[in-house]
Amino acid sequence: MTSSPGNPWGQDETRFFYELTPDRILDAVEACGLRATGRCMALNSMENRVYQVEVEPEVDVEGGGDEFRVVKFYRPGRWSEEQILEEHRFLHELAKAEIPAVAPLPFPDGATLERAPGCPIWCAVFPRVGGRAPDELDDEGLERIGRLIGRLHNVGATSDAPSRVRLDPDSYGLTALTSLLEIGSIPESVRDSYRLTVESICESTSAWFEAAVYQRIHGDCHIGNLLVGGQGAFFVDFDDMVRGPCVQDIWLLAPGKDKEARRQRSVLLEGYEQFREFDYSTLRLVEPLRALRLVHFSAWIARRWDDPAFKRAFPDFGDERYWFDELNLLREQLADIQHLAQHG
Repeated sequence: MTSSPGNPWGQDETRFFYELTPDRILDAVEACGLRATGRCMALNSMENRVYQVEVEPEVDVEGGGDEFRVVKFYRPGRWSEEQILEEHRFLHELAKAEIPAVAPLPFPDGATLERAPGCPIWCAVFPRVGGRAPDELDDEGLERIGRLIGRLHNVGATSDAPSRVRLDPDSYGLTALTSLLEIGSIPESVRDSYRLTVESICESTSAWFEAAVYQRIHGDCHIGNLLVGGQGAFFVDFDDMVRGPCVQDIWLLAPGKDKEARRQRSVLLEGYEQFREFDYSTLRLVEPLRALRLVHFSAWIARRWDDPAFKRAFPDFGDERYWFDELNLLREQLADIQHLAQHG
């Protein structure tokens, strides 16, 4: 199964996890040199399948003395082997630089990625690291997280991830739009207006993205992917790691459009610039990135709609009202972008 750096969905049809039986979950952990007790618990994950598995405590392996490991099964067709390995390399580079990160554990052959025993699903095993997502960040927390992101981006800039998606109007905008049109998710009453609005957003901002510096970033750096635990604050869920402008990892932590959100981004950047210089001209990408995220998110749901879990999680998706709301949000984004282009 392959996927293209310009296509965030993969070339093949995404398949379900029907081959993933309980025995195979335990076998995947034991393939890492561990002995599972048989107890496991599913963890929250829409895109992949992730389980916490209890292991025998007397087994002395890398990952510490915790009696649990987390095994992650990657959705077939979503990522190529090289894309997953680029994620793993980034995590190990962060850990080597003493930046809190949960890196995968090696299998006996030294690899961090293997096929699940008996089925063609990629899997990796991670240590269990405790932490909780903060409800909100005060100014001290924002500055501290800004420093963390600055250090993370310093590591991200040291090498490339050529197989990873480039976050730009083509991949997150036009490719996502093509998926929605091909699948037929958008009602006819909205389709043309939605298409023209997305195309206008992409066309009017493509030069802004071309002028930005691209590097490895987290890509989905919202507060839900931030945990605070014994090792301090750290980010999880690097699945959507992309090659993108650094501002993507800033605005998602202060995602509002009002004066307070802009102030919070300034506090984040005060911490960020203690470790890394920031290109303030890229702040004009915040509203285009917000628009692309809307289109990308709808296309993600559409591509997964045959998965029963998505029907339960997004019961309103596909309703005409849903698409009118999305269209209005995108029109608002286009107006903001046009105002920014005229007035700076």
